[in-house]
Amino acid sequence: MARSENALIELWPEGAPFAAGGADEDRPALTPYPVPGAKSAVIVCPGGGYGVRAAHEGEPIARWLNGIGIAAFVLRYRVAPYKHPSPLLDAQRAIRYVRLHAAEYGIDPQKIGILGFSAGGHLAASAATLYEAGRPDADDPIERQSSRPNAAVLCYPVISMGPDGHAGSRNNLLGPEPEAALIERLSAELQVTPDTPPAFLWHTSDDDVVPVENALLFASALRRAGVPFDLHVYEKGPHGMGLAEGDPHVSTWTAVCGEWLKRIGF
Repeated sequence: MARSENALIELWPEGAPFAAGGADEDRPALTPYPVPGAKSAVIVCPGGGYGVRAAHEGEPIARWLNGIGIAAFVLRYRVAPYKHPSPLLDAQRAIRYVRLHAAEYGIDPQKIGILGFSAGGHLAASAATLYEAGRPDADDPIERQSSRPNAAVLCYPVISMGPDGHAGSRNNLLGPEPEAALIERLSAELQVTPDTPPAFLWHTSDDDVVPVENALLFASALRRAGVPFDLHVYEKGPHGMGLAEGDPHVSTWTAVCGEWLKRIGF
């Protein structure tokens, strides 16, 4: 039986790892947006510099995905003062949860994607490169599932934790003076392998918050690894456009992304 819409799903009802309290912001959760007949699902990670989660990059994106026949789940992942690894654990848990319960939503457990904007794009890229196979002997059935997404959609993403990245996201996620090894580990362009799932990326060339170099670095890494990808760079547009409904040029990203998702079987 399909699950109902908007019934908030706590990812760790008994308390999340590293949780500092019991308020909503300490309790990562998914808001489901099922759609009749959907065979695939996408987990949506709103942006916000790892400090907040932008509302216009959450539910409106889920509604768009529903409109093209894809089930969606908006992730309430932990942000500052939480630091790595909390957000990544939340994203991995979300993928595992949806995979375990795929039959209840009528979806294929091997058609679960992740989509993110800005810092949420970094979280999605991290989930697509730093995944785990799952532990068959785990007591928790969710933890037995793989956390590898089957596709990644990265919208004006933060990718690097180095000089080309976004200082605010890096400080919120890693602190003011992160070790070099941590910067490398969380720079998604350095973690791509031939097993990284296919990706769709879009950015604007004049983004003055998160430089377009982030998308270019990730696309280059995917090319070197032989991973299929679509890359779209629009000439003009400010950071944080979401669906970009006010821009007739940039707003085409949704149609192109929808076609790409169809191409890969979503």
